[in-house]
Order: sequence, then structure tokens, then C-alpha cells
Amino acid sequence: MVTEEAETGGMAADARHALDAFLSSLEGRNASPGTVTEYRRNAREFLAFLEARGADWRTPDRATVRAYLSTLADRELAASSVAGRLAAVRSLYRHALRLGRIEVDPLAGVRAPRRPSRLPRVLSVDEAASLVTAPSRGVPRDEALARRDAAMLELLYATGMRISELAGLTLDRVDLGRQRLRVVGKGNKERQLLFGAPAALALRHYLAVARPTLASRGDAGSAVFLNAMGRPLSVRGCRMVIERWAAAIGAPSRTSPHTLRHSFATHLLEGGADLRVVQELLGHANLQTTQIYTHLSDAALRSAYRDAHPRSGRAGGRTGR
Repeated sequence: MVTEEAETGGMAADARHALDAFLSSLEGRNASPGTVTEYRRNAREFLAFLEARGADWRTPDRATVRAYLSTLADRELAASSVAGRLAAVRSLYRHALRLGRIEVDPLAGVRAPRRPSRLPRVLSVDEAASLVTAPSRGVPRDEALARRDAAMLELLYATGMRISELAGLTLDRVDLGRQRLRVVGKGNKERQLLFGAPAALALRHYLAVARPTLASRGDAGSAVFLNAMGRPLSVRGCRMVIERWAAAIGAPSRTSPHTLRHSFATHLLEGGADLRVVQELLGHANLQTTQIYTHLSDAALRSAYRDAHPRSGRAGGRTGR
């Protein structure tokens, strides 16, 4: 196993100190452990590249930065992966500049590759309903797990929460009477979410009988959702549950927990919800992030128009004489 020390073995002491200070600042700003790990890995990779080329980490020239980006291109990394690496390095240098470790930001003006414009996959209302009710249909092998799965699916679609927020949900954050719950999202920010009668019913059935049954099998703690051994269900476990039910009902390919989040937002907007309300429910810091769902709604409108209007120009459509 490669140790942390080995990964930075050839790195100059000043570069190591700058990296450590940068990572400490991320943790101080309540960045998620996953973000800190990713930024550590990506920043180290760039600093190791500079070290191998004999370049001073404080003053790499534009040609050296381009050479680094070329190595990423040679590895055929996706544009999003390259952008993620560049974001980590850019943040490192901005932090170093603020602390006076460097005089000029060598990444200023360097652009990340353009990401392809790709709309997220969204289920139709009927497809979403079929998925979230799947555990309630048929005869389950383990009734406790079936009730758990039903509550998970209903909550994901009813609230639009992230799968990590579902896995981190604790009993003290659920208010069944008011049909509300509180989740801790990105940046350790808490927000309140609402859910309707179907999700409330599924959650009530799970908490009343199924969760105690599962909890009797292991150390449950305060987690709402438990695995078959009675321990808190992990993010990976939650993801596997959703994907297993999607496969069971023949949902569109690549249907994932995030598909339910996308569907939640799109269906709200199509139903007339205000964009800023959807932004608040999704926990987006930037309204621009939420606006992608208006594009999805526009696409649905265009599709409906092409299918229904006699003069839409769709091949094979009605001519309406």
C-alpha cells in the first residue's frame, strides 16, 4: 500500500506545507471528507508532475501547465475529470496567493475544457410512480426490507434529497406528524424538506414495525435506514437498493438514485412550482444549477408539441386538412 508520505516523498518541503495549509483550510470551511480527499489527490498529482519536470511549484510557466493538461488528455479522461483536477490546483494556488506564499497565480487565465452539454435522465410521472411503488407489489422475501425499500424510494422522489442525505438521515430529524424532515447537505448545511401522504404512510409503516425488526439484528444507532444486519445502511447500500428495484421493473437504463432527484425537480417545475422554491428544496447554492431543470421542462413541452400539433412538422404527423 502506498502511504501518504510515499506519495509526497519527492515533494519540496515548501510545496508540502502549502498543500497541508490548503487542505486544513478546506476542512475548516466544512468541506465534505470526499471533497478533501479528491482535492488532496488532484493537487498532489499536479505538484508531483512539476517535481518530475524540475519546475518550481510556485512559478510554473504556461507551457508547463499546458503540458500537464496534455498528459490528462493523453489518458483520455473525461472533460469533467480534467475540470475537477484543474479546480483543485486552481484552489491550491488561490489559497497560496492569499497567504503570500506566491506572488502571482500561475493558473490565472487557464481554462478548463468545455464540458459537453448533457441533460440528466428524468423519469416520466408514470415511470417514477412505478418505481417507488415496486416494493409494495408482490410477495417479498423479507417484509422488513421491503417496507424499508418502499420508504426509501418514496422519500427520495417526494423530497429530492441526495442519496448521501438519505443514508445520513437520523430519527430525530423526522417529523411524521408535520410530514417534514431535516437533512444535512453539502457544506454541512441543514435544510428542511416536505413529503406527502404516500411517503408518510410508507415511512410510518417502516418505522412502526420493520425498523424495530431490523434493529433487533444489530447495532442500529439513530440511523433511520438499516441494512439486513441491523446496522446503518451505507450510501453504497442505499444506491444498490434503488438500482436493484429499477432493474426489477425494467426502468430505463442508467436509472439511479440521482434520477429520482432529477425527476422530483422536473416534475415540480412542470407542475408550476417556482424555480427558487425548487432551488431551496434541492439545496443548490446557485440558482444557475437549478435552471437546468427548466431546460428539461422545455424539452418536454417541445416533445408534446411535436406529438400533438397537426402543423408541428413532425414526420408522419397529422396534416389537419
